[in-house]
Amino acid sequence: MLNRSDTILKYIVEYFIKHAQPVGSHTLIEEYGLNYSSATIRNEMYALEKMGYIEKPHTSSGRVPSTKGYKYYCEHLRDKSVSDELKNQLQSVLNKKIQSVEEVLKESCEILSHMTSLVSVVMGPDEKSEKLASVQMVKISDKSLTAIFVTDKGYVENKTFIVPDNIDTDEVVNCVKLLNERLVGTPVGELVGKIEVLKPLLSDYVVSHDLIYQALLETFMRFASDRLSLYGEGELFSHPEFKNDSEKLMKVMKMLNNASVFKQVEKDNDNKEPLFKIGEDIGDPDVGVVSTKINLGNGETSICLVGPKRMDYDEALSALEYMQQMFEKYFQGEDLDDDDKGGHNDA
Repeated sequence: MLNRSDTILKYIVEYFIKHAQPVGSHTLIEEYGLNYSSATIRNEMYALEKMGYIEKPHTSSGRVPSTKGYKYYCEHLRDKSVSDELKNQLQSVLNKKIQSVEEVLKESCEILSHMTSLVSVVMGPDEKSEKLASVQMVKISDKSLTAIFVTDKGYVENKTFIVPDNIDTDEVVNCVKLLNERLVGTPVGELVGKIEVLKPLLSDYVVSHDLIYQALLETFMRFASDRLSLYGEGELFSHPEFKNDSEKLMKVMKMLNNASVFKQVEKDNDNKEPLFKIGEDIGDPDVGVVSTKINLGNGETSICLVGPKRMDYDEALSALEYMQQMFEKYFQGEDLDDDDKGGHNDA
């Protein structure tokens, strides 16, 4: 049971999340059937505003949650509920018996984005703790190659690039075969430095060694620095904050492609509890982020949900908590009980 002040704050947050409109006392009574008078609610709202939990936009007589209000809601007021639809859709992914870790993660994050209307961000392996297990070059055409990187934790990533006209793709493939045995076991974060040290080796075996070196160096740099996979970027257009403001949209898209932002979130999340960063905490007053670490059997990875500051934090945090529990059971080979499956599921 919540006290009156908490009840009113909870409904202010939830109304604003749902409608993106400031809320007043009459709206709270009509929307939630509160048994308080308008005067009583206004007094409570005044007190909440004085304490910094809600604020008054310049263009409205209603109130909206502040960053402090959202944080209090996340910590004390949310319902911690997960929809049966989300449970059943994740269950359908995990019911597939033969699939890679990457496929499970990709399908699950796509579902997560669709169900929450948020962008899913998956961090790649920690470049300090993971080591290169293999790098192979696959010839796609006479002028294009795909580099396939595999780490000792089972992380796989592809990088495709175009080969200049004056370079034979077979030379590049042979060059990588030569380097592979010398690079295996190298921490991901040290690959670029290691290939620079090995540059003289190329000149002994490859005619166009300078051009090939530059091509390989760029590919290794991309692998070492691109640590993000994004799912559901289009969901941003479902939120009026971004749909109607191109400047805000461009700003959040730039943030989504900045690996350092999410590395810091991952660093701050030093336990199993989902973490939330709101507004200024994430460096953008219009954005909210929730994050958790998922055990994939071969190590942990961080998953973030990104959206407007007005995002549904209860839905997002609860979804990540549920996904975390399900993945831990799945990758440990445990059976999923009926509660995990979310009611009946005939799939």
